[in-house]
Amino acid sequence: MLPLILGSSSSIRKELLTRLRLPFESYSPEINEDPLNDESAEELVKRLSQEKALEVGKRFNHHLIIGSDQVAVNGESVLSKPGNFENAFAQLSAASGRAVEFLSGLTLLNTESGDMESSVVSFTVNFRNLSDAQIERYLHTEEPYNCAGSFKSEGLGITLFESLTGDDPTSLMGLPLIRLVRMLERQGVEF
Repeated sequence: MLPLILGSSSSIRKELLTRLRLPFESYSPEINEDPLNDESAEELVKRLSQEKALEVGKRFNHHLIIGSDQVAVNGESVLSKPGNFENAFAQLSAASGRAVEFLSGLTLLNTESGDMESSVVSFTVNFRNLSDAQIERYLHTEEPYNCAGSFKSEGLGITLFESLTGDDPTSLMGLPLIRLVRMLERQGVEF
């Protein structure tokens, strides 16, 4: 197996990848994550996952590189990382009582062969009707300001939900392992 590199500094993505019990290293790519004009949310996460993999691939020859990115879509609004309390409060207030779709872009790049496979995995979160006090309490407790959609489903964020719909719960956390396993198998990785 070629050495595996996770193109991310996310501790959550690192923890998820350890579940596969494969040796890997992490390297954080520096790319511009701003959307392009008229770019859909699906196109955005796919492009960003590809750009992350390609950027990391410039530094690591003869490796398998994983790139991943995530956004949330609430109606017509594309939600990324809120960055602060005010933005997170606005995101969760707007999500209250609604279904929000989370899109995870995933790319696997083989820098030896040049093969690159990309995919977008969807997962829907149906939010409870949330009061301002519930949102404030949650944000002060978990401070999910670096998470698309302003919550951590692997933590206390689960209290915000009515229900979840999707094929791969790890996609909600930003690294769709079910899809990744299939991609890795196509590159000769055995489980």
